[in-house]
Amino acid sequence: MPELANPTGWLPLIFMVVMGLGVLVYVVLDGYDLGVGILISLASEAEKDAMIASIGPFWDANETWLVLGIGVLLTAFPLAHGIVMGALYLPVAAMLLGLILRGVAFDFRFKAQDSHKPWWNRSFCAGSLLAALAQGYMLGLLVVGFERSARNMLFAACIGLGLAAGYCLLGAGWLLMKCDGDLQRRAVVWGRQALWLTALGIVGVSVATPLLNRQIFDKWFAVPNIFLLAPIPALTLILFIFAGVALRSLPSRFDRQSHGWDWVPFAATVAIFILAFHGLAYSLFPWIVPQRMDIWQAAAAPESLILILAGVIVVLPVNIAYTIFSYWVFRGKSRNLDYG
Repeated sequence: MPELANPTGWLPLIFMVVMGLGVLVYVVLDGYDLGVGILISLASEAEKDAMIASIGPFWDANETWLVLGIGVLLTAFPLAHGIVMGALYLPVAAMLLGLILRGVAFDFRFKAQDSHKPWWNRSFCAGSLLAALAQGYMLGLLVVGFERSARNMLFAACIGLGLAAGYCLLGAGWLLMKCDGDLQRRAVVWGRQALWLTALGIVGVSVATPLLNRQIFDKWFAVPNIFLLAPIPALTLILFIFAGVALRSLPSRFDRQSHGWDWVPFAATVAIFILAFHGLAYSLFPWIVPQRMDIWQAAAAPESLILILAGVIVVLPVNIAYTIFSYWVFRGKSRNLDYG
């Protein structure tokens, strides 16, 4: 590791944090609307319209955080960008296909004839599911250093399923906050089912990851790290229990017209994702290509990084401000979208 007092030492760290922030915010924000897209297949026609309306003002802008994260990877870590994108060419193509499909379906379902609308709904669901599975598969390949053995590919596929379940949990929590009536009650059922699938996925990943990667095993289970890191799984377990209790108690609150705790499952899920991201970041740091290239080896020249940093200083606050503003403007329960 270079001296942190030197720009070659601290500049890559700054860009690693910015890239991580972009990916984390994207996973949370686009995660819930991908989850809503997956869950739409389980809803009635009227409920489908309400679900689409709940994400209408946000879903497109949520993807700007993915652009930020990939943009930092491309400009600040060009050597790693080539390796990562080359290793993930097919799942990246699948993810982009899914995002394009759901984007087209989102717009065309409002203008389609009634007989064609179910096909666009299915396309929106298929695109959302494909994007979620591809993102999880890419994450799995990253953890195992892009080594494509049968065992590693099965591990990556399991992470894809777990991430899709986590997105469904986020989506159910979002619907609890933004909708009401029968759809809100159905979201409770979906949330309960997705909660345990997500928990199973996180447990599986937490157990398999150190077993597949000896260096990660040593980072987590060496003394005193095992004691210092113990709060992460403990807090994750507490949050799962808290979310489960909240989902079980919400129907009785609906009967009393008490909606003050609608936000709890979504907030607990976001906290779970943050803890999982923190654990993953600790496991992989300082590698940007696991076991092959760290952030200092992959970084661009300091002169280039300083120029890029000037752009990030402008773009990042604008992105944060716009996100906060849009969610503030469209706060509260959603209303039907009107494209007339």
